[in-house]
Amino acid sequence: MRTLLTIAGTALALTLAAPQLAEAKGCAKGAAVGGLAGHEVGSGHGVAGAAVGCAAGHHHAKKKEEKKQEEAAKSGSNSGNGSSSQGSGKSE
Repeated sequence: MRTLLTIAGTALALTLAAPQLAEAKGCAKGAAVGGLAGHEVGSGHGVAGAAVGCAAGHHHAKKKEEKKQEEAAKSGSNSGNGSSSQGSGKSE
């Protein structure tokens, strides 16, 4: 009976939080991994593992997105400099 209530409560919480979870990139994957790891550790740790996994997955996805934006900014500035240096030589 306790397990059924825990599952029902978790399902309700996830249903209410669904709009926020859609924006949290990496959260679902991290929560799945964390929940499984917490379940394997012992009784009652699945939900805690899912919460920590969600936070860790979101953090990882945020770092990955920042790195992607940084590389895009670098490549954008490098391509502008490379094309101007080629045309700077004057022929006499």
